[in-house]
Amino acid sequence: MQNSCVSNDSNASNSTAGAYVTSGQEFTRDTNYITTRITRDGAEGYPVEPGRYRLVVARACPWANRAIIVRRLLGLEDAISMGVCGPTHDARSWTFDLDEGGVDPVLGIPRIQDAYFARFPDYPRGITVPAIVDVPTGQVVTNNYPQITLDLSTEWTQFHREGAPQLYPEHLRAEIDEVALRVFKDVNNGVYRCGFAGDQKSYERAYQRLFDAMDWLEERLTSRRYLVGDTITEADVRLFTTLARFDPVYHGHFKCNRQKLTEFPALWGYARDLFQTPGFGDTTDFDQIKKHYYVVHEDINPTKIVPAGPALDNWLTPHHREQLGGRPFGDGTPPGPVREDERVPAAHTPLVA
Repeated sequence: MQNSCVSNDSNASNSTAGAYVTSGQEFTRDTNYITTRITRDGAEGYPVEPGRYRLVVARACPWANRAIIVRRLLGLEDAISMGVCGPTHDARSWTFDLDEGGVDPVLGIPRIQDAYFARFPDYPRGITVPAIVDVPTGQVVTNNYPQITLDLSTEWTQFHREGAPQLYPEHLRAEIDEVALRVFKDVNNGVYRCGFAGDQKSYERAYQRLFDAMDWLEERLTSRRYLVGDTITEADVRLFTTLARFDPVYHGHFKCNRQKLTEFPALWGYARDLFQTPGFGDTTDFDQIKKHYYVVHEDINPTKIVPAGPALDNWLTPHHREQLGGRPFGDGTPPGPVREDERVPAAHTPLVA
């Protein structure tokens, strides 16, 4: 069973696009990724080296969105280039259909699967984003999305911008890991367990776990501005990308409808606080998010009709979270303006609408 940021190659046993509903079964995520790491010492054959690697993402995907945010917060744009796939994919692979001629201008390939097969000709698993590709060889290095962002924070420090935040500070790592684990199991993955449940009991169990966790987060964030400590950390990045998709997609499409995000006072204020912080809202493409879920998930939405709503201007309303204290970037500074060639189209975000 795959997540919605996966496409399966034509040789895989389940050649459907993305996650899907299997009648009578509970959704189980495949968490077997390419675990190769890019490190300062190059112990696994891939040393940190500016200009050598390309981060391949899709703005629609919450897991890839994390990597986009962290890369921008840390100022790694010059060190690691970024290729962006379109919001939809077929059974074979994500494609570079947003680029001229449908080919990535750096890698020279039309599909991210080409980078996977360049290293693993018989790669048997789903083709996922985010993925990091070694540009000289055209081979995928890793698609291990939880480790990718941690390594950007800890292995690429030599190339961080001046004023880059500490997203994974050593003294908070145990707590960040603990919070992030529950967020993953019950929220990030919890919405998928609701949406792709194959029977009523599985759905209801997933629904209960999701909203138990949402209530826990609501309580936690009532008295603190961020999830761990008094600055933005990896834990906040991991939660934000699910919250940004909650009302536009998960509430209706995945039947996560006990209440909307906008009906959680603390969580909604927290989400707006992050959205209005450079690096978060300016990397969020609501148009591509909706198009991905409602078009790719044919078993849930066979008409492929993409909802016109919800309205997005409420993301810019005052949140007053600064009254809780905390400093978004700690002793650091916000990132500068988004590079012109990486901007979210104006029509896809309330920030510039």
